[in-house]
Amino acid sequence: MARRLSGVPRSTTLSFRGPAVWQTFLPLSREPAALFMEEHYYPERVEQESQRYWEEHQTFRVTEDPDREKFYCLSMFPYPSGRLHMGHVRNYTIGDVISRYQRMQGRNVLQPMGWDAFGLPAENAAIQNKVPPAKWTRENIDYMRGQLKRLGFGYDWQRELATCDPDYYRWEQWLFTRLFKKGLVYRKTSPVNWCPHDQTVLANEQVEEGCCWRCGTQVERREIPQWFMRITDYADELLEDLGKLDGWPEQVRTMQRNWIGRSEGVEILFDIADSDTRLKVFTTRPDTLMGVTYVAVAAEHPLAIAAAQRHDNVAAFVQECAETVTAEAALETMEKKGIDTWFKALHPVTGERVPVFVANFVLMGYGEGAVMAVPAHDQRDWEFASKYGLPIRQVIAPAADSDAGADLAAAAFTDKGVLVDSGPFSDLDSATAFDAIADYLGKRDRGERRVNFRLRDWGVSRQRYWGAPIPIIYCDSCGEVPVPDKDLPVVLPENVSLLQAGSPIKRMPSFYKTTCPKCRGKATRETYTFDTFMESSWYYARFCAPDSDKGMVDARAAYWLPVDQYIGGIEHAILHLLYARFFNKLMRDVGLLEGGEPFTNLLTQGMVLKDGAKMSKSKGNTVDPEALVERYGADTARLFMMFAAPPDQSLEWSDAGVEGAFRFLRRVWKRVYDHVQGGYCVAVDTNTLDDAQRALRRRVHETIAKISDDVGRRFTFNTAIAAVMELLNALYKFEDDSEQGRAVMQEALESVVLLLAPIVPNICHTLWFRLRPGATAAVVDMRWPVADEAALTRNNIELVVQVNGKLRGQVSVPVDAERAEIESAALDDPNVQRFVEGKGVARIIVVPGRLVNIVVK
Repeated sequence: MARRLSGVPRSTTLSFRGPAVWQTFLPLSREPAALFMEEHYYPERVEQESQRYWEEHQTFRVTEDPDREKFYCLSMFPYPSGRLHMGHVRNYTIGDVISRYQRMQGRNVLQPMGWDAFGLPAENAAIQNKVPPAKWTRENIDYMRGQLKRLGFGYDWQRELATCDPDYYRWEQWLFTRLFKKGLVYRKTSPVNWCPHDQTVLANEQVEEGCCWRCGTQVERREIPQWFMRITDYADELLEDLGKLDGWPEQVRTMQRNWIGRSEGVEILFDIADSDTRLKVFTTRPDTLMGVTYVAVAAEHPLAIAAAQRHDNVAAFVQECAETVTAEAALETMEKKGIDTWFKALHPVTGERVPVFVANFVLMGYGEGAVMAVPAHDQRDWEFASKYGLPIRQVIAPAADSDAGADLAAAAFTDKGVLVDSGPFSDLDSATAFDAIADYLGKRDRGERRVNFRLRDWGVSRQRYWGAPIPIIYCDSCGEVPVPDKDLPVVLPENVSLLQAGSPIKRMPSFYKTTCPKCRGKATRETYTFDTFMESSWYYARFCAPDSDKGMVDARAAYWLPVDQYIGGIEHAILHLLYARFFNKLMRDVGLLEGGEPFTNLLTQGMVLKDGAKMSKSKGNTVDPEALVERYGADTARLFMMFAAPPDQSLEWSDAGVEGAFRFLRRVWKRVYDHVQGGYCVAVDTNTLDDAQRALRRRVHETIAKISDDVGRRFTFNTAIAAVMELLNALYKFEDDSEQGRAVMQEALESVVLLLAPIVPNICHTLWFRLRPGATAAVVDMRWPVADEAALTRNNIELVVQVNGKLRGQVSVPVDAERAEIESAALDDPNVQRFVEGKGVARIIVVPGRLVNIVVK
């Protein structure tokens, strides 16, 4: 069907086939397109025009539509630190490109944005700047919102939320009270890093060489009351459901499996000589039990405390342990130290007395705070035994078919094998011995099989100020009482001063003095606040119903969830993603959500590097996104981010690459400008195209097919952009001002704009209207082009011609050419004739669709 792209009567409504998709437009202007287009590309003007249009038309505001397929795309929301960095720009550009592409597929796309606003950095900044954290945070949010808008991201700003708003954290307080009543949250003492000067708990990362990172005071390890959530109750489900997450990187799933750490083993009881005390240890290697030469306990263990009361040197060591950090990872790398308690444990099989040591690598919060030590078959135990002169007894030998050696003078032998010197269990292989020893201990009430998890319950309380208050009231008569629904939210006072050490709300009777909801007697409010991971564990659900005042979410969540595409850094693979999965299951189990998993697909983008290192202020290798946008425009920044590397790989910053991206956009602009100077175009008439026109049109639709796969399936945006660049080069070489030549060029340029629209939406917005003056629908509302199969059909194919295996030419022949015709065309090529002239042709090899090889004597 013929079509006109401009110059039609205003009374005409056009319905025409764009690049293989039906589109409908209102009348187009008869005025020359050139009147509407500047010759040169000015990013600031272009981006102001597009962003004003999107805002005026509420382009990205969405509502639920049961008749349309939804697509929920979410990038991990930022901490409002004050300025965006290049990592933000890359993360949010990837999400925006995916969202815009899905929109062009006709889906109902939700892409929201909010702010992970609580946390220690705001407290530190408040101290530095002498302003309340709330003021500092909200000013940063206002500034960063403007930066995001300047970059042209298509967010539904009506759904914006900040986790520091009471209307938000009210609902996690509500959920916490429900979980309290179900027994899924509890309070117990736990070891923490404590700064006695600042009177606060420190994260392990805030302890530098044993001192507080902020004031330099020696850090202490203290046991203080903490609130925990029973994530371990969901360990099996969290592990099992990883198998359903086919859209997640295998690396992330493996990291979560290892963190959850399901292991099957045996819980073994060691009696303490001359007492009624029993030590309980868990091991995944009961086959090594006969090689136990000592046991070790944590410094907080009752046996260690009893020994410290008897022996000054043990007391000194226990105090030294109290001044070390509590992180399991830190303990793995620190020097292993210990001291004999002079207690003896009885081996559960032989009755042998083995020493009980206090060791700095054993944590009371893990298991029962005790481990059995087998120096011959555990490297950590071997190093400890070697240091303190403890016996190293081999009880596992390499299997007969194993190449492994067992040089215990050099290191522990940690492989499984065959038991030796193990009494009744000798000559059994490790797997058989596992069962035999488990059965032996079980029959004698000295052990039992057990499934254990590395995962520990989630400590959700913090002794800091800038966080959501924990909704618990303490009453001398009633104990721990959850705040009633009618009194939620418990609002955090915001007009505070942080000039004194410790949380200011601990010094505010107006906050912590209250009345018990049960007995109406005097009571005190909890002054701890939630770990900020609490807020980021359910924000994805709140975006579905950000204005709901009846619950955390409402019926709209059933339409939008789960998130179809989640995007963020690999550094969040464990904690944030695991807690979000846990929260989703908690919300499901109280009837708020339907599904068990929050994110169907996960993309973990790589870091942005400069000079081979991650960008950071301390290294002086940062690039200011604002300055980049100011100089080149947002589209150049977006294009470079998507072209420089695949999204899941690290991106090396290149000033030359940025310049190249800007030059490419100018070339696109110039090619469109040159074309619209020619005025009106008729529609493509495929029956009248000459070979060159047909070849260009085929190139266009081959590019559409390739980019549709690159963007829609593989997320290889860099190769998609490269394909457009190659197509643009072909358009510059195409010189045909005939009626059909211009028609083919019009279709090609429209395709270029459509293909680039998700990546560089601002310039494409303008170019679309310049190519279609008078159109009322913007490119953001267009459908993604679909390759025309008819255009992809080739009448001729190109064949490589070789002479004695070396490339000598190229010929074009009909697709259905006979062998004789192909051989004749190859021999007639002028360059080929130079290499066969005067030589006898021995034979000609034809590889259909690929090449011709002429063998000469």
